[in-house]
Amino acid sequence: MRPLLFVLTAAASVAAEEIVIDFERAEIGKPVPTWSDKGVVFSLASAPVNSKAVGRVMFFLYISTDRKGILNAMANEQAVPLQAKLPRNASSVTLVLWGSTGCAAKLQAFDANDQLVDEAAVAIVPGRKSPAEPVPQFTLRVQAPAIAYIRLSGPRNGEFLAADEMRFVPSAAP
Repeated sequence: MRPLLFVLTAAASVAAEEIVIDFERAEIGKPVPTWSDKGVVFSLASAPVNSKAVGRVMFFLYISTDRKGILNAMANEQAVPLQAKLPRNASSVTLVLWGSTGCAAKLQAFDANDQLVDEAAVAIVPGRKSPAEPVPQFTLRVQAPAIAYIRLSGPRNGEFLAADEMRFVPSAAP
């Protein structure tokens, strides 16, 4: 009986391991239609509305550091959310973010049937207390039994919202 308990415990701990994507291998300033890492595919959630251009994502340097963040590369299409499709369902997704002053941020989680299953938001991203400080980072987290993809939105045209890191916990197998 004891070995079976050990196997079940080991399987549960494997399912709870968090997967981290930090964008450090991405090329700065080169817009691309999609980008992927560890099976997660990042793209815009839909085609641009104000342009016939192909939607693109891009990587931006977090000033004062060597860290990189992913964002919507379409300056006049900020209403189109950044989307990340997961390789398999997750039970939680956390984004570490930074954005321009006055920008809003909303993280939405959807299941495989395109149903909204959770969301987290801030009306205004944290701002610097002085010009010498770096733009503060903050986190948004969503949780549900079977998250298939997430969408990040909030900035208006002329603003930006960048994800510095994505962490997710795969759901236990059904």
